[in-house]
Order: sequence, then structure tokens, then C-alpha cells
Amino acid sequence: MTLLAGRDEATAPKESIGTMDKPPSHGRSERGRSFDDIQGQLVTCRVDELRPHPGYVRHHIAIPASQLSPLAELGDLVLREPLLITLDRTILDGYARWRLARQRGRLTLPCIEYDLPEAEALYWLLQKHRRSNGMKAFSRILLALELEPWLKEQARSIQRAGGQNRGSSKLTEADRLDVRSKVAVAAGVSTGNVSKVKQLVMHAPPALLQALREGEVSIHRASVWLQTPEKQLDKLRLHRNLRGITRKIDSFLHVHRQSDSARDGDHDIQRIESALVAMDPERKASVLVSAIQVPGEVLLLSTGLLQGLESQGELHP
Repeated sequence: MTLLAGRDEATAPKESIGTMDKPPSHGRSERGRSFDDIQGQLVTCRVDELRPHPGYVRHHIAIPASQLSPLAELGDLVLREPLLITLDRTILDGYARWRLARQRGRLTLPCIEYDLPEAEALYWLLQKHRRSNGMKAFSRILLALELEPWLKEQARSIQRAGGQNRGSSKLTEADRLDVRSKVAVAAGVSTGNVSKVKQLVMHAPPALLQALREGEVSIHRASVWLQTPEKQLDKLRLHRNLRGITRKIDSFLHVHRQSDSARDGDHDIQRIESALVAMDPERKASVLVSAIQVPGEVLLLSTGLLQGLESQGELHP
């Protein structure tokens, strides 16, 4: 098998590698070809001529460092696997490997090149990322929403072919719902999440949108916060604080359970309950109560609260 130099690949013969995986709900392309008939061509490309899909830039989608680190541990072997690209050098699969190659100063990478229209290329990119943890659901939906014009035109074509609404450019409610469901299929999510993301893009502050891209906040939670727009950032800060507390507590419990002196300093739950009941109502109103996800049945008091109870004589020995 001969890999071709990126500068000469337009004139040199290319080796047919294989066929494109067939997306689940679009059996044929706009040109009428079956996806099973699309042949990939093996080429060698310069690293500096490859590029991520433009949607990555528009929606500020980045590969987290946590995804690059496992690849880096595999050494140069991981860079021998071909990237999947379009004729204009847009990366369909292998974005993390491309980033790694740039970091290591690699000049070329093996690629398999597919001749795909822009909309089909984006659809297939999304299918590849549904099988990995590299792209969060929020980012997949942002990209899938770019397919709406293409999907709407397909729906209109079906209308015209069936003689419905002849000459009309408007879609029926059923057709609009069908387009939304196809966007959801492309992103690998529910139709409800597609609607929620549309609302979030219009009304959520930039800090919350970034938290959604990084998977720090769920789509459902963020959409609930939209009901109180003035409190969105406060709720995001509280959510981050609780996540940080949960991680610290989980780490503490892991060490605590392994320690031979784990029972040192434990407090009787009945005494704590009595002390909390006896607490001054004004002080009690300032205590934050929240559920956190940690293993086992655990009641935790902050050092400040514990010291406060002891100093006021509310936590008796």
C-alpha cells in the first residue's frame, strides 16, 4: 500500500479503501447514491492543510485535554490510523489525533478521503461522534441544528413528489415535527432536548452555554434555570460549588474508610439532631442544606457549623 504525498495527491492515483458507513435514517445522498457505494480514497495530507468542521469554530467546540491524554500515552502508533476527511480537507473523524499530531510537530498524516456534499459530511460526522464520549450532547445538537435547512428541503421535496401543497414553500406541522425528529436522530438525543437547546441558545448567558459544552451542566437542568433568568448565573455558581464539594467529600470518604482510626472524632447523630433543633432560628435560616451524590449513608457538617454548635453549647458531649 502506497501513501501519497499531500502535494501530489491531486494527480497521483489513489487507492480505494472502503465504503462509507450508512447513516441510520438517510439511505441515499442528494445525488441519489447509496452510502454503501461511496468509496474512500487513501491519501497522505499535510497536517497544516487539514481543518475541523467549521461548526466547531462557530459553536466553540473543543476537544478536552482528558481526551488527548489517553491518545498521547499510545505513542506514535495512534497516528498511523487514517483520519477520515472530505475533499476540502474537513476532518470527519480523527480530530483529537490531528490535534495530537500538531502538538508533536508531525508534518503529514494518513487520511481516507470521501467525496461528500457539506450536509451529508456533517451528518456522517455526527454519526461517528455518537459512538464516542468526545462530544457532549449539547454540542452535537448545535451541529445537528445546522442540518435543518437541508432536512427542510428534503421534506419539501417529499411534499412536491406527493403532490401536497403544490407550489407552497411552507411545511405542515407534521413535516416540521418530522424535521425536528431527524435533527434529534442525527444528534443521538430526544426531540425534547433539541427544543430545549434552541431555547438555551437564545436565552442562556455565555457562561452557562460554555458549561453545557463541557458537560458540566445537563441540558434539562439548564433549561429549568431559564424559568428564572435573573438567577441563572447564581444557580450555576452554586452548582459548581456543590460539584466541587462532592468531589472533595468523595475523596475524603475514600481515605476515611481505609483508615484504621476512621471512627476518631465521629459525632452521635442524635446529639447533632438535638443541637440543630435548638439552634437559633435566625442562624438556622443561614444554613445551606443540599443533597450530594456520595456513596453510603453520610451526614456531613461543615467545620464552621460544627464549631458554631459547639461554641454556643448546642452540641453537648
